[in-house]
Order: sequence, then C-alpha cells, then structure tokens
Amino acid sequence: MKLRPKMTRRDFMAAAGGSIVSIGLPGMFVKVMNIENQALAAELRPDGRLRIPPGQHAVKELPSMGGNQTDGNVSGWRLEISGEVENPLTLNFSDLMGLKQITQTCDVHCVTRWTLLDSRWHGISMKTIMELVRVKKGAGFVIFEAPGGYTSSIPVDEAYKDNVLLAHGFSDQALPRAHGAPLRLVVPDLYFYKSVKWLQQIRFSIMDEPGYYESHGYSNTADPWKEERFDEN
Repeated sequence: MKLRPKMTRRDFMAAAGGSIVSIGLPGMFVKVMNIENQALAAELRPDGRLRIPPGQHAVKELPSMGGNQTDGNVSGWRLEISGEVENPLTLNFSDLMGLKQITQTCDVHCVTRWTLLDSRWHGISMKTIMELVRVKKGAGFVIFEAPGGYTSSIPVDEAYKDNVLLAHGFSDQALPRAHGAPLRLVVPDLYFYKSVKWLQQIRFSIMDEPGYYESHGYSNTADPWKEERFDEN
C-alpha cells in the first residue's frame, strides 16, 4: 500500500471546509442536501448520542478512500492471528466462511467529515475470532495489519463490542476491492481510519502500537462524538 504523507491540520481543515470533502479520493462523492442532512443530524442512537456526530455530514454512497488495492483473490489469501493468544491461527477464506456469519446495519464516520448512515455489512464478529484464538488476559490492544506496512490499533475492550466485525460483504454484495476485499475491519464507533482494509494480520499485544495515521498526528482514540480527529499532545 502506498502511504500518503502526513497532512497538516491546516491542510485538513482547508479541505474539510468546502461543501464537498475529497481527501485521497479518486473522485468526488455525493453529499446529502442540507435540509435532509439537518433532519438526519437531529436523530438519536439508542445510546442517546446523535446519529451524525458533530462536524459530520451524511453522504449517500461509501467513498473510496484510496490506497493500493490487493487483487482481491481469495485463493491465496490468508489471515494470520497471533500475539497474546493461546491458540494462534492462520485462516484461509474457506475457514472464515465456515465460522458463524452475521449481517449488520450501522453508521460509519470518516475523519474527513462524511458519515454513511445505514451501511450494511456481512462477515464475522470480532468476538467470534477472539473466542476462537482465546485471547490472554494480559492483552490490552489489537493491532490490525494490511499490505505495505499500514496498521491501526484498538483496545481489546473495543474489539469485544457486538458491532465490530471482519467484513467480506457490503450492501448484499461481495466486498468490492476498493473497499478492502477480500476482508476488512469495521469499527463503527470510531473514525473510519481504524477500520483497516485489505486485512492480512491481527495481532494481540500487551502494549499499544499506534498505527500509520495515529503516528502522523491523528487521534489514537478517534471518538467521532468527541471530535477526536487529531492528537492534541
């Protein structure tokens, strides 16, 4: 994966200030009209938080955020799961398809200020994977790795949430290459750079290892409702 150079906060805010945000995109994406967006922004989640977090706007399609795509070929693909686990595994695509499958509808939020409501994903719950490898009690973080050295991490407690999954399907179709085929992570309650595409390795660690964007000025906690876009330290 070809990684983008660090974007300064000034560059980010300049890009985000227009009516359409396009950072690392091969093209533009469609923004929901303002009146409709205002109505959606007033809706609440079951937990009482706004469906559209502060500073976000709704879009009608999932944008492609770029990166070097893999060929999407499932025959030679493997997922390695290692680190602080009692049962390290290497799974092929058939192994994954043999696990319990779930379909989930959720909202996802990008740090570049778009939100896609009611996105539909199909795959395997991270909780299922964690039970399969038997995560050790000392593990505090999960590091997700993709080709080209791209990584991101989340706390183990976040990974155990029911809405965190490894997706191989999107909108009732096979996951497109541009969106991470054959497998990607989906973490709906954090900014979308945490949801690693083209997933190849999952590693459980005692200590955190901030990923590419987190090491280049973006927030490691990445809470959209607190607008944790940048590391303030």
